[in-house]
Amino acid sequence: MDFEDTPEEAAFRKEVRAWIDANAPKHLEAELRRANFGSSGVVSEDPIAAGKAWQKKKAEAGWACLHWPKEYGGAARTPIERVIWGQEEGPYAALSGPFTIGHGMCGPTVMAWATEEQKRERLPPLASGEEIWCQLFSEPAGGSDLAGLRTRAVKADDGSGDWIINGQKIWTSGAQNSDWGLLITRTDPDVPKHKGLTMFFLSMRTPGVEVVPIKQANGASGFNEVYFTDVRIPDTQRLGAVGQGWEVSLTTLMNERLSIGSGMSAGFPELFRFCMEAEVDGRPAVEDSSVRSKLAQFAVRQSGLKYTGMRAITALSKGETPGPENSIGKLVAGATMQDLSIYALDLQGQAGVLWDESSPQNGRFQSMLMRSPATRIEGGSDEILRNIIGERVLGLPGDIRVDKNVPFKEIPTSGKRK
Repeated sequence: MDFEDTPEEAAFRKEVRAWIDANAPKHLEAELRRANFGSSGVVSEDPIAAGKAWQKKKAEAGWACLHWPKEYGGAARTPIERVIWGQEEGPYAALSGPFTIGHGMCGPTVMAWATEEQKRERLPPLASGEEIWCQLFSEPAGGSDLAGLRTRAVKADDGSGDWIINGQKIWTSGAQNSDWGLLITRTDPDVPKHKGLTMFFLSMRTPGVEVVPIKQANGASGFNEVYFTDVRIPDTQRLGAVGQGWEVSLTTLMNERLSIGSGMSAGFPELFRFCMEAEVDGRPAVEDSSVRSKLAQFAVRQSGLKYTGMRAITALSKGETPGPENSIGKLVAGATMQDLSIYALDLQGQAGVLWDESSPQNGRFQSMLMRSPATRIEGGSDEILRNIIGERVLGLPGDIRVDKNVPFKEIPTSGKRK
């Protein structure tokens, strides 16, 4: 594992720093640095508009979607150069939050499966921040089993070749702000569940699409329910062959784990700063031996996350593709975030029940605690990630899947088979 920049990487890092210093929206820096987990922190102006403006400026200067080909709105840079940019963008990276799913998950899927015409039409507006994309995968009845989805797509009976879609998606991040979405549907219930799926992309303004924000425990509404009622889309908006949706979705999921697992913060630096400032029994909290012991435990987890991430960065630097070890990052970071925020609130005592500007760290730990359960579900639940790590990293035997070869329509929807 190599932790140092090559001469070429060091020169690129210097170039990035200079451009960001000259062009970043510094009037928003204070707000961005005070941001709680899950939000940009921008309140002085529309955060979506601010994000689009920053993305547009990056695109015009050749800094948007660095690793994408130039003809699709990118800069044809190397993967490691993209990592360096992410390290140097600092607090301004939060402005790009609305584009994370589009740039990190939807875009790569479209690039891998769409026609050349579709790529040149849809990808540049995504890269430049003109359009926002979402990922329409999870469903209420499916739980962690993506292949158990029930949203149906059937061919229209008028001979047009169009598809008619009915069903519901849930936990769709950013759907209320999205222009387009990747949609996976069931097109054949007579075959095993993984084989009867088909992937589409569609405008979120298509008639029959309804987005309903979900009010979360932290007061935000980042997740949504999305309903489809007789939604008609042309067959030209299909990605991959009919019945090939699972294979297409794996492209999305692979990029999702890389995007989430390699960049999630568990909050240790913030906890350490808080322990330096807070008091326990009239003394700085960090002087208490039990606090130092707990900090050491969190520091070990943080160190493990850092160096696991370094493996992926080193692979990128060598032109290699990181493997399923990125699931480790998300699994550990999500649980650590929850444990860490609970401990921070314990240290705050009765003040921990307050959540406003007077709260320590501007209510950061309250926000983390309210948001952390979602981090352990989105992008693959803890149980799914443990299976991936066990089977694909450790080489353990796979789970027994009794419904693997059963036609989807014959899979019971209750605990008993008739």
